[in-house]
Amino acid sequence: MISVKTKQWGNSIGIVIPKAVAEEKGIISGEEVLVEIEKKSRKTALQELFGALPFKKPTEQLVKESRMGLESRYE
Repeated sequence: MISVKTKQWGNSIGIVIPKAVAEEKGIISGEEVLVEIEKKSRKTALQELFGALPFKKPTEQLVKESRMGLESRYE
């Protein structure tokens, strides 16, 4: 899967297949290809990761332990 930006071409919207991908797949100009289109999420990488990792401890416990660790550094 590759990520490309759409471009306005007259009344249509088009995409450009990067040269490296075209060479890898053996695609030449004028050839028909199948394209699966999926709109990319506008979320940042951090937003996409939020909630994706399971924690063995509740958030409150992790925060408490982090604060205790920081406080002990400055005593």
